[in-house]
Amino acid sequence: MFEKLEAIEKRYEELTKEISDPKVIANQEEWQKLMKEHASLEDIVLKFREYKKVKNAMEEAEELLKDPEMKELAEDEYYSNKEKLPGLEEELKMLLIPKDPDDDKNAICEIRAGAGGEEAALFAGTLYRMYSMYAEKKHWKVEVLNENETGLGGYKEITFMVTGKGVYSRLKYESGVHRVQRVPETESSGRIHTSTATVAVLPVVEDVEIEINPADIKMEVFRSSGAGGQHINKTSSAVRLIHEPTGIVVECQTERSQFQNRDNAMKMLRTKLYEMEKQKQDSEIANSRRSQVGSGDRSEKIRTYNYPQGRITDHRIGMSIYQMENFLNGDLDEMIDNLIAADRAEKLKDGEI
Repeated sequence: MFEKLEAIEKRYEELTKEISDPKVIANQEEWQKLMKEHASLEDIVLKFREYKKVKNAMEEAEELLKDPEMKELAEDEYYSNKEKLPGLEEELKMLLIPKDPDDDKNAICEIRAGAGGEEAALFAGTLYRMYSMYAEKKHWKVEVLNENETGLGGYKEITFMVTGKGVYSRLKYESGVHRVQRVPETESSGRIHTSTATVAVLPVVEDVEIEINPADIKMEVFRSSGAGGQHINKTSSAVRLIHEPTGIVVECQTERSQFQNRDNAMKMLRTKLYEMEKQKQDSEIANSRRSQVGSGDRSEKIRTYNYPQGRITDHRIGMSIYQMENFLNGDLDEMIDNLIAADRAEKLKDGEI
């Protein structure tokens, strides 16, 4: 581990010189690339330097223990620094876990009603509201890209983009099947029903990250449709893109402009193609990993929302929260923090440093 840390510190020092070089600064694309790498190493290097400083102070105090006149003073210094080292080592191990390259990206989220008919559609609406409120608390922006609303205000499906700092790093843990147990608004007899909705969270990718041959795309335009709204069915501004080699179909109909809808649809298509490629790589990694907290199978039931008991249980980490109203109002940080910690612990156990 320490050889790796020395190499990282050396690279950090090289980058510090390079980003100050006028020739490099003149090439803005290259400079930004190096600045990004420099920033990604900074936390590790600063923590490693702190570790070395504490270790050196401990070793100096150890030498002073041999001097009878300095022994009492040196003992405090020695044991004080010795106690700090294990904690600093653990922090360094955590910082060395390979960072998901997508963590800093924005995300496209898709929520689809599953089993349960109209009640599943209403639950999909509940989940969309929950994520919107979470985004608001994090000062992120939410933009609806496509929606298929039901008459009672639920969604058969809704696709939206979330933009802001570190969006994907936190929302990626929400991918999977969410199950609700409650008395439906549509049920008069008061029986508890079980319904599901599927959440998919995909990192938004830039043009340079994935190339698409324009000849592979078939574009169709149609009139927007939905549960209501004054601009519905007025013009053919909605866009459907079909990627013929893969059969992927995306639609966008929330903007009045066909151009804006096409632009958003292209973002969705790039994101889905990137995700397809990423899943191939992840499945190879999964074969050698015991657990996948962070990138679970979308068909896997990850969480249950039990209304009668006021309990939300995440099945991946066995954690339950008994604050249903707060959770559905966007207080997701406690659950997500625990999922991140479990994911890191699993990677440490599997020796991913």
